[in-house]
Amino acid sequence: MASPAPARTAGRKQLAVQRANRRSARVKTAIDLLRAVLDIAMLALAFVLGYWLRPILPIAPPPDEVPEFIRYTPTLFLHITIIVSVFYFTRMYHMPRRYSRIDQARSVLARVTVGAFIVNGVQTILFRNTLFDPVDYPRSMFFYVWGLSVILVVVGREIHRVIHNFARRRGWDADNLLIVGSGRIAHDIIQKVRGQSELGYNIVGIASDIMHANENFGGVPVIGSQNDLPYLIDAYAVEQVIIAAPDAQRDQLVEWVTLSQRGRVDVKVYPDMFAYMAGDLGVDDLDGMPLITVRDIALRGWRLSLKRTMDIIGASIGLIFTSPLLMLTAILIKIESPGPVFYTQERMGLDGNPFEMIKFRSMRLDAEAKGAGWTVKDDPRVTRMGKFMRRTSLDELPQLVNVLMGEMSLVGPRPERPMYVQEFRTRIPRYMERHREKAGMTGWAQVNGLRGDTSIAERTSFDLWYVENWSIWLDITIIIRTIINIILRRDENAY
Repeated sequence: MASPAPARTAGRKQLAVQRANRRSARVKTAIDLLRAVLDIAMLALAFVLGYWLRPILPIAPPPDEVPEFIRYTPTLFLHITIIVSVFYFTRMYHMPRRYSRIDQARSVLARVTVGAFIVNGVQTILFRNTLFDPVDYPRSMFFYVWGLSVILVVVGREIHRVIHNFARRRGWDADNLLIVGSGRIAHDIIQKVRGQSELGYNIVGIASDIMHANENFGGVPVIGSQNDLPYLIDAYAVEQVIIAAPDAQRDQLVEWVTLSQRGRVDVKVYPDMFAYMAGDLGVDDLDGMPLITVRDIALRGWRLSLKRTMDIIGASIGLIFTSPLLMLTAILIKIESPGPVFYTQERMGLDGNPFEMIKFRSMRLDAEAKGAGWTVKDDPRVTRMGKFMRRTSLDELPQLVNVLMGEMSLVGPRPERPMYVQEFRTRIPRYMERHREKAGMTGWAQVNGLRGDTSIAERTSFDLWYVENWSIWLDITIIIRTIINIILRRDENAY
């Protein structure tokens, strides 16, 4: 007769998981409510400050008599109700796990603006011929309330982000994650989840047919096979399933997705090689015939002229305002080591055409005496001034001249040397498609930490996403994030 000990042990584990899941659900509910509470508090504070500032710093001529605040309370409640409703119906309370602060600020600006104008119109209709009819909503107060609402809601959202990330790092608000597969992709997902605790995932295990239960894969236990998915999801209270098996057959994927569809479980599938080659798929039609778009260049037509105008203006302003810094940097380079101040290197740009990229020299003169080599951390070829320049990206400033000459753009895929391009194009799918746009001083991959000695394949996927999703706002976002990363020295791969 089998011993009941393993069954008791499994039962205790399952009970512990269920308790942790209930605690996590309570924390998630509290954090979701906190976002709305902070929005309400910040909107109320903005209205109060707007009322207080109106007579002190009037935008329009100051009023002869300021009504008591109590007369504005209906407008205050209307202000909060309408803007929070706009937030709700535009999914501002259903944020993705990772989102940009800049994108969130833009979303808040747009939605608060819409809500504020609705309030301005509706309050006149609702309060006409009532006790509050004599009280107007003056233009100066409207603009103060609108501007302060944007600023304070963004501040409140940042406070919420800090609290939310703290809870996730402590494991208080984490979704139980089950990974299906045991290949390289599954290993990469494990590393990403473990390296970014603010994503809010708790990996409960791996489901794999080619590994035995209780084995370890990437430090995560194998808890069953793909056929056990329904049992594993129930036993471990799984909330998220990631199928990381890009080489699996289509019927296998369909079966695994079907087995995973239990309760409120979210199922995500890593794309196969065709989807990776195709990039972002789009659906079009030809006189009623459905077509799938696998290649779509966002930057064309008038957008090219707009981007070029932005490059000329940005590069001109940059050269004017940084000219004293450029001069000081050149002097310091000359003092530390003999040789030229600038260093030009052949790089590959638009349509694979080579050009000479200008940089401040950050290495010794004999740096490539034994041949070209990839720069690594604590590279002995880099001078002391060079380390500082690379850390602060000062060595890249002369590329503003390349931008002004039309050889580069302020934002775009970073250019590589022809020798590396020839190597990468043979082993990385779609690598050459990143050359459909001008090379940039900064790019989408760089602001996401992919610079220096990092994965070329991952960097390429970010570059291709930029090429196919370009917008003027995306360029502005990347420039702002680049400046913030440099000031706060967030880029660990800048060496």
